[in-house]
Amino acid sequence: MFGIGSTEFLVILLVALLVLGPKNLAKVTKTVGKYVGEFRRVSTDFQRTLNAEVAEEERQENREAVRRKAAEAKARRARQLEEQAAAETAAKTGAALDAQARLAAEQAAAEDAETAASGPAQAKGGKA
Repeated sequence: MFGIGSTEFLVILLVALLVLGPKNLAKVTKTVGKYVGEFRRVSTDFQRTLNAEVAEEERQENREAVRRKAAEAKARRARQLEEQAAAETAAKTGAALDAQARLAAEQAAAEDAETAASGPAQAKGGKA
């Protein structure tokens, strides 16, 4: 318990027996036993308190870690939704631009066709 071996303990008891006598040794041993028991109870309570504090601190750290991870996941999801919305907007804009380009190409083709159709008639009218 205190780093005292059995031989040292036996020597201490013999010296105490010689110094105190058999009658007083019993009283002193009882008192010392009482104080040792009280010391053990106090040290056990202290150790339990320390362990409880450490456990509470670990729980608090775990809660904070979970909160941070949840916030990171929420931010990551928000970024994903923003990127998805931007991609959808770009796709819609691209489709609208494609439709405008097709319409412009069709109009240009129609104008070319009109010009081509009216071109020979003007040429015939100019010769005649």
